[in-house]
Amino acid sequence: LAKKYRDNRTRQHIPYREDKNLTGTARYASINAHLGIEQSRRDDMESLGYVLMYFNRGSLPWQGLKAATKKQKYEKISEKKMSTPVEILCKGFPAEFAMYLNYCRGLRFEEAPDYMYLRQLFRILFRTLNHQYDYTFDWTMLKQKAANAASSSTAATATAGLTTATVAGTTMVPQQISTTQMTSTNMMNTGNNGATPGKGGGKDDNGNELDENPKAASHTSNGQD
Repeated sequence: LAKKYRDNRTRQHIPYREDKNLTGTARYASINAHLGIEQSRRDDMESLGYVLMYFNRGSLPWQGLKAATKKQKYEKISEKKMSTPVEILCKGFPAEFAMYLNYCRGLRFEEAPDYMYLRQLFRILFRTLNHQYDYTFDWTMLKQKAANAASSSTAATATAGLTTATVAGTTMVPQQISTTQMTSTNMMNTGNNGATPGKGGGKDDNGNELDENPKAASHTSNGQD
């Protein structure tokens, strides 16, 4: 996708040519690239302008065009790009963006862009808008947002697991406590004779065997119904 714009040995600029195939992403390609003209520094700068406007707008007017073939789609993109005035493309945004694109489109094939001028356009705008260099970009924010979402999902899964474990624990613990309490209670109620309440086999204080049904035994001994 990249090539030198001048010869390493002679330092001469590459020659002007036509009938070149489109190289690169059509969305950001310069108009000359669509026309089959050899690309040079001016085309790089124009492409950068489209990237900046993509950041500003979230999309470009020539996105989403449908066509039967890739060639036809490129033609539609080219037509839309050439028919969209810079002022319309940059409408609603600081004038510096339109100034930048108009400057780049006006460069000649071999002309060196005035990089200092272009930098100053945005540096002055940056200060005018009272921005601060925080080195945080849209793409890093998107990565951070995705990381936070993944972290939240993991935390939610862990919390759900903890809740399940707690519910299970709540179900089991009372059963264990209840069993322990019953055992302790039975032991306390056994008394000195070692009998378990409600069951036979124990002895009274005189050493006599206790009946399994004390109430029934009492009726019998008293001769009552």
